[in-house]
Amino acid sequence: MATIRKRGDSYQIRVSVGYDIKGNHKEQAMTWKPPEGMTDRQIQKELNRQAVMFEDAYMRGFSTKAVKFEELCEEWFEEYAKYNIRSTTYERPKQLKRRIYPAIGHLRIDKITPRQLQAFVNSLAKDGANEVNGKSENDKAQFKPDLRCIRICCENGHSSR
Repeated sequence: MATIRKRGDSYQIRVSVGYDIKGNHKEQAMTWKPPEGMTDRQIQKELNRQAVMFEDAYMRGFSTKAVKFEELCEEWFEEYAKYNIRSTTYERPKQLKRRIYPAIGHLRIDKITPRQLQAFVNSLAKDGANEVNGKSENDKAQFKPDLRCIRICCENGHSSR
């Protein structure tokens, strides 16, 4: 059940999403501001509708929190990949974390742009990108798994860009 709190000229809607592994209570919140000209009764009716829609959206998997790329990948590996792909296919992207996470792991999934991804791909073509021999990764086949991992995680995180 959502809780609603008036904050100035807007309303905060909070939904309980359970507890984390440490036992801490987790919530998601959104703010709704009524359009000008609404009566108190219209505001209350629309506010309740917004609260129900927000709660339903969260129960279907929507999240308002800023998810980092690394966090999304780890979640995807544990919840989907471990059970739905072959073990050899699962292990290869896990090995690539050493290259992907330092480059884009700190970025919010909703803020990753094609330009940032292209910069990462370009960095693989520079000398020193190959961890084995220190040369560039000039063969696209060598860093294709990196790109596949990024694509899968972005698609499953519903990246907006």
